[in-house]
Amino acid sequence: MTRHLWWLRRLAVLPVHLVIFAIAVFFLVKLVPGDPVRSLSGGQTMTPEQYEAARTALGLSGNVGEQLLRYLHNVVTLDLGNSVANGTSVATEMKTRLPQTAELAIIAMIISSILTLLVGFFVVLKPKNIVSRGLRSYARAAGALPDFCLGVAVIFVFYSVLHWAPAPIGRYDSLLNPPPRSTGFPLIDAALSSDTALLSSMISHLWLPELVLVIAFAPMLMKLFIRSLGQSVGAQATRFRIASGASRTTVALSIGRRALPATVAMFGTIFGFMLGGAVIVEQLFAMPGMGEYAVQAVTRADFIALQGFLLVVGGVSLLVFFLVDVINMLLDPRRRPGVTVEGA
Repeated sequence: MTRHLWWLRRLAVLPVHLVIFAIAVFFLVKLVPGDPVRSLSGGQTMTPEQYEAARTALGLSGNVGEQLLRYLHNVVTLDLGNSVANGTSVATEMKTRLPQTAELAIIAMIISSILTLLVGFFVVLKPKNIVSRGLRSYARAAGALPDFCLGVAVIFVFYSVLHWAPAPIGRYDSLLNPPPRSTGFPLIDAALSSDTALLSSMISHLWLPELVLVIAFAPMLMKLFIRSLGQSVGAQATRFRIASGASRTTVALSIGRRALPATVAMFGTIFGFMLGGAVIVEQLFAMPGMGEYAVQAVTRADFIALQGFLLVVGGVSLLVFFLVDVINMLLDPRRRPGVTVEGA
């Protein structure tokens, strides 16, 4: 029975990893220059009593150990505190902003995954085709195109020169009303609202930032998948299936199944990159989300907001890596703890 609950082990260590990450965030934020109390006071003169009272209110009283224990207690109880700058709940802000940023990354990841599968099989099956060679060269450029520089370039080309894209001033036209909040994901909420004008405006504003993310990060997945496919094509298992008279579809599925685990493992890393890229893209295209919140937290020395931002992003990344781990073990049972498969 325990052998069939292998995924529970991975799930059980998630809180441990999050606590370790929370401790790292605590000390990392401590290194940020600036005094939150002085920033909050706006430079006004404070008496020692007022200063200590403000430190206590912000949870900065006591030594570092006492502060860390209070901080970890808040993390365990899912209390991210209130922003130093404006007093709003960090958890509420994250609940509103995270879906907006995640939507950009998820759409880009879906498009990149589909392109990776199509391009990978095309390149391997038609290696001498001129288009195949061009795609292989594009895949080799993995990581060579910084998302910020690419974003500036596509805005200049598609908006300033060609006028194919609307002004980079948000997720939709400023004259339109936001969709009623149902899921928190703006595009889905717009589709559910039946407001065709709003949905059309969102799509026209989204395609350019999505293009930036796909061009910047898809080559990393393509590069690995093409390499894995090449190794799988020449594997003994593939030759055996061909020799035994298996259909082309069966052979292709077998090749893909054995090539996918390494690519899926990279999926978690790429999604983390895309989440960070979405934060940057939001700034370039004036889209509200996690990027705007993080920049404001840094400029205002709002350490509570910054801690909350880092914790949420870290938690999402850990969850994605857990899902990737589970999918990989479903694709390749040999990766499960205590499981041995002969002839896979």
